[in-house]
Amino acid sequence: MIIIDGHNLLHSIVKLHEDSGPISDVQLCWILSRYMKTVSENGEIVFDGTGPRDKSQFDNIANLEVFFAGLGSDADTVIENKIKASTAPKRLTVVSSDRRLRDSARTRKATAVKSEIFWDNLHKQLKRKKPVKEPEAKRSGLTESETRQWLEFFGIEQ
Repeated sequence: MIIIDGHNLLHSIVKLHEDSGPISDVQLCWILSRYMKTVSENGEIVFDGTGPRDKSQFDNIANLEVFFAGLGSDADTVIENKIKASTAPKRLTVVSSDRRLRDSARTRKATAVKSEIFWDNLHKQLKRKKPVKEPEAKRSGLTESETRQWLEFFGIEQ
């Protein structure tokens, strides 16, 4: 399970890619969903505040649950509570450049990753081409009957 400090990651992306302009929280979530699917992982992202009134854009995002901390809390506190409540903290990865969250993760033996490093790894992973499975015939060759069919199709006498 990967838990992500949403606005912290967005801020890191802007710093890393000042020339490309900012991305929205919704765009970020769809990118993260693609990444989670690629690495066969599930994740949660927590944003400060209440988020947009209409949260329907965040519906149906595969492999990623989206949370907003609300008015009475902040993302850091919500994430810390998630780390403390985890029944398998060694299987957690916490993504934030916030020292407080990384320390909290390490205290529970979870993995802590700075936002910039995570984003860089995410890009590398998404740029990789999935290997295309070769057809069996490529290694074993055609069968006798397939060879006869092709010779007949092209009008080549045997």
